[in-house]
Amino acid sequence: MRILGLTGSIGTGKSHAADVFDAFGIPVFDADAAVHALYAPGGAAVAPVVAAFGREVRDAAGGIDRRRLAARVLGDAAARRRLEAIVHPLVRAAEHAFLQRCARAGCWLVVLDIPLLFETGAERRCDRVAVTSCHPFLQEIRVLRRPGTDPTYLARIRAAQLPEADKRRRADYVVITGDGRGATLARIREIVRDMRRVPPRAWPVRWQRAVRLDEGRRAGRA
Repeated sequence: MRILGLTGSIGTGKSHAADVFDAFGIPVFDADAAVHALYAPGGAAVAPVVAAFGREVRDAAGGIDRRRLAARVLGDAAARRRLEAIVHPLVRAAEHAFLQRCARAGCWLVVLDIPLLFETGAERRCDRVAVTSCHPFLQEIRVLRRPGTDPTYLARIRAAQLPEADKRRRADYVVITGDGRGATLARIREIVRDMRRVPPRAWPVRWQRAVRLDEGRRAGRA
């Protein structure tokens, strides 16, 4: 089973690319959706996040308000590390369960949709990495259309993410969005076809080794 990592800066079309992979019948693990579930009322991350950052990060329903939490950790490296120490192992457990299900089902390719893939070293758990990219002006238009966003918020998100040029340089595949859905569809079809020639080396041994390395690094920072 081959593992393709999918990432991209905010507003570059990563979610659409993930939908295209799904439409091609490729199972997709959505790390952001996993975090949403962990932050929902009753989610496994709610109690430890509240203990670490205070009751003010709760929402009215008893879950975690992601925007309030983001305001606490953006620009604060120590706070971000505390949050990662809580959330990353839980997301990794969900990812592991997903990969096990796919391996049992005989899937030849899966996609790990991880927004901060390079920033967290998740590329070590993948056979190849694809990154979505678009013109910065289009990125800004897309992000500012979202409710509750403004240029300051976008600037803080960009500062927390690896620069676009670095992601493109480190990726095996680049998916340019903004040239029409047909172009995106054709590019992803090319990637799926190319992945068939990639030796499946990440799962399970390299994946497990990368997780142990991450855990060791977190323990060293604690």
